[in-house]
Amino acid sequence: MERVKVGCCGFPRGMKHYLSQFRLVEVQQTFYKPPQIKTAVSWREIAPANFEFTVKAWQLITHPPSSPTYRKAGLSILPGKGYGYFKPSDEVMAAWQKTKEIAQALRARVILFQCPASFVASGENIDHMRRFFQSVVRDGLIFAWEPRGEWSKEVITTLCQELNLIHCTDPLEMTPLYGAINYLRLHGGPSYRHRYSDEELRHLRRIIGDKESYVLFNNITMYEDGLKFIKLLQEESVAK
Repeated sequence: MERVKVGCCGFPRGMKHYLSQFRLVEVQQTFYKPPQIKTAVSWREIAPANFEFTVKAWQLITHPPSSPTYRKAGLSILPGKGYGYFKPSDEVMAAWQKTKEIAQALRARVILFQCPASFVASGENIDHMRRFFQSVVRDGLIFAWEPRGEWSKEVITTLCQELNLIHCTDPLEMTPLYGAINYLRLHGGPSYRHRYSDEELRHLRRIIGDKESYVLFNNITMYEDGLKFIKLLQEESVAK
């Protein structure tokens, strides 16, 4: 198993071309509007055996209906229902089942739960997280959690330990606080426009060290930066 796996958040090029260059992708469609199971099965069949998919959990689990990502996905949401923020509702649990089914069809190992900045460390939100993650059946899946609101390091660490979550961060902005593996997402700054320099990528390599790591680029130049980082890893391997 490769210790450092590199890919992009979504397919920045056609799937067949992407599959020839990378061995990892984080599926974004599952966040906006999940594809049919047969579509996920076809992706798994097209991809090489050593290609790995990770899955971004459906936004109905993590984001409220007021999120602009609902409109982007063209979702029709009934008023008064319990969507988002890990609420203990039929809607959230149905969204979880759909996410899990697609992850299993893709033979994914990791599911990412990305929360919006509006999901802050309130008592209610923490209670919802506990109820959700303590109730779902993982069947061997690894859960990564990317908080984006106001959360203290102490609360993040405590929840990750208690709920068996990997703390997902942009490692050039914040050091991951907990997890047997790294699940890292490089966003390219607030506007996603930053192109990573060779020195930044070398620094990223030093941060990772020997820990098993998923490195996902999510900036506008994700394709180019991902390939640059793969080249750095290859040159390092040859030099050993």
